[in-house]
Amino acid sequence: MRKGLLHKPIVVFGPVVDKVIFTHVVVIGLPTVLYYLILKSGWNLIALHVCIPILYFLTSIVVIGEALSTAIAYSSPRQQKPKLGLLQRVLRIPRAYAAHRNLVSEPKRPLPRCSLIVVAYLPNEQHIILNTLKYILNNVQRPEAGLEVILAYNSPVRLPVEDELERLAERHPELRLLPVEDSHSKAENLNAALRIVTGEVTGILDADHRPIADCFKRAWSWLASNRYAVVQGRNVIRNNSTNFLTRMIAVEFECMYGVSHPAKSLLADTGMFCGSNGYWRTAVLRRIRFAPSMMTEDIDASLRTLLRGHNIVHEPTIVTTELAPIDLRSFWFQRKRWAQGWLEVTLKHQVPLLNSNRLDGWQKLYWTLLLIYSAGFHFVALQIFPMLFSLSLTQTEPPVLSQEYVWTTTALTLISGPVQTLVAWRVRNRMVKHPSRDFVLYCLFIPFYCVFKNVIAIIAIYDHLLGNTEWVVTKRGFRESVSAASSNRALLRKAS
Repeated sequence: MRKGLLHKPIVVFGPVVDKVIFTHVVVIGLPTVLYYLILKSGWNLIALHVCIPILYFLTSIVVIGEALSTAIAYSSPRQQKPKLGLLQRVLRIPRAYAAHRNLVSEPKRPLPRCSLIVVAYLPNEQHIILNTLKYILNNVQRPEAGLEVILAYNSPVRLPVEDELERLAERHPELRLLPVEDSHSKAENLNAALRIVTGEVTGILDADHRPIADCFKRAWSWLASNRYAVVQGRNVIRNNSTNFLTRMIAVEFECMYGVSHPAKSLLADTGMFCGSNGYWRTAVLRRIRFAPSMMTEDIDASLRTLLRGHNIVHEPTIVTTELAPIDLRSFWFQRKRWAQGWLEVTLKHQVPLLNSNRLDGWQKLYWTLLLIYSAGFHFVALQIFPMLFSLSLTQTEPPVLSQEYVWTTTALTLISGPVQTLVAWRVRNRMVKHPSRDFVLYCLFIPFYCVFKNVIAIIAIYDHLLGNTEWVVTKRGFRESVSAASSNRALLRKAS
């Protein structure tokens, strides 16, 4: 969050329509005119006809590769060696993670003292923070060395909920309340909490997150060896039954946290801290800290961690449940912030990433694909529309390309999303049975969803160029439905 943002009234959704029209006149309208002039001059668009399918092809290969590696790895029981030998040989992946993921030994050291930082902006989260803290205090297992829970929060005014929080802290000495004066961001709240944490392991949660009971024990199995500095868990949506939007976000999260993120560790022994449900060696976290100037301070911290020679691992059995945005407006501003934040990280870290001697070639390649994709894919992908429009306006036949090339790129593009979704459904069903209906709907929804996310990304680039870094806070629901609470209990009970 940027300074001063939280004291401003939230902007209305109306101006977004103007931005959409303007940016797409620039991104689609002007290229249509340009391509029209090129075609009328006797030239052709062969470069676009070749490059755009290649872009989709590469994206599809990455998505399918992630899905297949996850499906193979997690088809093995936890105590057996994962079936990745052939995949490793084909892809020449010299990574230790893929060889021993399911053979993590019992740490030689017992679980040390742990700290859990819960971050909140109270005006937005005053209706859910008490339930979150009560859940954590009553369910998260305590190490023998002790557990402290720090609520690091900011609020422009004192709220009645703070009286209730103080009474809760009186009943639970392990709960420490930390109002952060003059803070206007999650990063500033976290940095303030890092000055007082006493645990050797520090977990970070957003105000709506409810983690699995033995989250620290599972994280410690990776952190104890000092090979990894951060363990990122798996985030699951618990209010998926609210409406169509939350159902689609729930499936998307299964694809991200159940398939794509674990594949980063399987294929390249790398990962990212995703803002919540991450568990750090405190000594590393204190050195890294968080940058209040970045819109996605979590991804920025991830890159700085990797560039300093520390590694991050994804552990999908460390489950937390969270709340998805319940309306289109909240979803729009959340995803625009993510897109703009990734662009910031790309501009800041792409060159240092390539020059780093702390990452190997596979890790550099993987992260370069992630960063370049976030920066350029959406603009290039949209060029298919002005290309088709210009061909139609000039009544020009498209260049003759190899039918094998056309059919292969088309087929892979069309099946990549459904393949990932199918694997996500299988992974989810290993934890708790979930109706296939939402996953089928998501497969049908993918083409429209991709176009919609392209629109959001273009607006994010536009805002970044104009220096508009305002962060509209994602609105939280006042209360959860009974079905959401039941879903939370079922998911965490099965994960345990």
